[in-house]
Amino acid sequence: MFAMSKLCLSLRVMFLCGFVRAQQPLLPGSCSFELGTCGYTSDDNYGRWSINEEGHLITVDSAYLEDQEQAILVSPTLDQRDWSCVRLVYQITGKGSLQLHLRPDSDNFDYRLWTANKASDSWLIASVDLPNTTIPYQILLEGRPQHGSGNSVAIFEIHIVPGYCIECNFEEHHLCGYSNSWNPNVNWYVGGSVARESNLLENQTSNNQRGHYMYADSVYAKHFQEVAKLTSPMTTVPMEGCLSLYYLRDQERGNIFSVFTRDQLGHYEEIWRPEVYTTAGWTPVSVDIKAPHPLEVVFEVAFNSARGGYVAIDDISFSPVFCHTDTEPTFDPSIANCDFENGLCLYYQERAESKVWSTVSVKPNVYRIGDHTTGTGSFLLANTRFISRPGYVGRLHGPFLPGNHKYCLRFYYMLRGFRKIDNALVLYIYDENNVAQEKVWSLTDISHAVWTEVEITYMKPMLSKVVFVSICKNFWECGLVAIDDITVSLGDCQITAGKTLTPSLPGQCNFEGGVCGFIQDKKGDKADWLRVQGHTPTSYTGPRGDHTTGVGYFMYIEASLMRPGDRARLLTSDLRGSSSLQCLIFYYHMYGSGTGILTVFLRHGSKEQDTLLWRRRGEQSVGWMRAMVDYSCDAQHQIIFEAIRGPSLRSDIAIDDILFKRGPCEDSGDNTPYSGSSEYFNEIEN
Repeated sequence: MFAMSKLCLSLRVMFLCGFVRAQQPLLPGSCSFELGTCGYTSDDNYGRWSINEEGHLITVDSAYLEDQEQAILVSPTLDQRDWSCVRLVYQITGKGSLQLHLRPDSDNFDYRLWTANKASDSWLIASVDLPNTTIPYQILLEGRPQHGSGNSVAIFEIHIVPGYCIECNFEEHHLCGYSNSWNPNVNWYVGGSVARESNLLENQTSNNQRGHYMYADSVYAKHFQEVAKLTSPMTTVPMEGCLSLYYLRDQERGNIFSVFTRDQLGHYEEIWRPEVYTTAGWTPVSVDIKAPHPLEVVFEVAFNSARGGYVAIDDISFSPVFCHTDTEPTFDPSIANCDFENGLCLYYQERAESKVWSTVSVKPNVYRIGDHTTGTGSFLLANTRFISRPGYVGRLHGPFLPGNHKYCLRFYYMLRGFRKIDNALVLYIYDENNVAQEKVWSLTDISHAVWTEVEITYMKPMLSKVVFVSICKNFWECGLVAIDDITVSLGDCQITAGKTLTPSLPGQCNFEGGVCGFIQDKKGDKADWLRVQGHTPTSYTGPRGDHTTGVGYFMYIEASLMRPGDRARLLTSDLRGSSSLQCLIFYYHMYGSGTGILTVFLRHGSKEQDTLLWRRRGEQSVGWMRAMVDYSCDAQHQIIFEAIRGPSLRSDIAIDDILFKRGPCEDSGDNTPYSGSSEYFNEIEN
């Protein structure tokens, strides 16, 4: 048996080998809970975290929450401007969840960075990146054990260290959150005390026998291509740069060593493979990595037999600067975005078809739906009205995007008046020679005059562009086909990706997964807001679909369940308050001859009267309209959406896609000319 294989074999799950390890320097906000809470406090508005009598951990137990749903542990204010990493040792017992939030100073909302809800019978490690920032912040840990006996959430230690979570020298007992995928025969182990060859006597980090590294050995391999996998923590924020490490490799009868990235959907991409079978010593390697969405780095060794040698790695580091000068920076695909408010952006038509697609706008009215962006803006329309021929072929070409990238394309379309939908709207991918490479989407049914979202993930090896095609064979078969709000981002559409953090509930809510913590007012009203999908039951009032996707959920009042003058109030949960201006954005739908009043109030705990922020009265439009409201409040408060039923059953009122962000709003002018009657019914403007 090889001597190296004897190293720590009794610790098959990669723990200490009995040596004292040099720890990374800890930053403010770190705590082992041995001598107290290190400045962490429980938010008085929720349940309490409790220090264990014997120390070493802090916990929240469902038995002591009483009528509370959660307990929130708040760190002291931190002013760490460089990139840092939170390493959290925790355990969920029974049913419950643990979330980590970032609370920037002077911001109304917290931002969720990480969540876990799986129970375990041992301590687990979480690693969460904290990007560089000039704004002081606090860390919040929200424990939510479900009601019932035996449910609890515990935290053993919080370590905040400089640098990136993906970095590791394997000198700490938690191994920086790296994990081994258990295999009965081959695994990654901690090395550093005994070596099979002299070049393993010293690890790369400390050049002494007390240093540690990770290694995989073939000695117990029993089958062809037995695989050992070591996986990094999942990145939590977008990052790109140079991944560096040292490795040792000895291939006696054969092993395959590769480094991959793996996304949240389990898709692998190989980013590096060594060119030599055996190294004479620790060998440095650097590879450029781009992670616009969450990724793990996977170190994988496949052994062909028990004499397949070994592989060792150490000193994994990361720099935001690419290692190779010829590496192209991450491409920003937003050049292909367009909401058509200022023309066609970078989209264009072929010269012979230049009049098929036209930028139009619709004034708010009760017959035609306006654009998807604001309800009063512009969108793109293909229609025989704009050309002299009885039919048409209209191609809308997008800008070229680089190859070998996975793209997520989203857009909205709407049809009206089509008798046949064959080729009414088709989407192709063209190459740089203007040759169609693939038809990636086409209409399968008519969308009943509602803006409907389409999501398409595609990847091509060459320079390519998207082309929207609408074909009308004759006037009698064709109606209106419209598109709006085209966006392109990197990555798979199934992965939530973005370059900005998403505010915690209720800071952003589209009602797809529930009501986001919004509360029905049981004291001051006589009806409730309802969460529904599809069109509302009463004809000539209410939306045909939601604003988010056209087929999702929204909140509304059903007038047939109320009396004239009855009101329904929907309240946010308590908002913290901020010294800076806040911007509230939401979409509302007020269609019906008897439509009543929709009002937004600010409720301040110290004031008897709610403050009026925004109001609309009477029928506004058959489509969704955008509202943008600036407000300020430096104390705890709530936002109230109040709907009052009008004089008739045609009085449904709906809201959707609520977003709070730092103000001022980009365009706070929410002035629409239509308020119950208009001379512009059915008017389309070129």
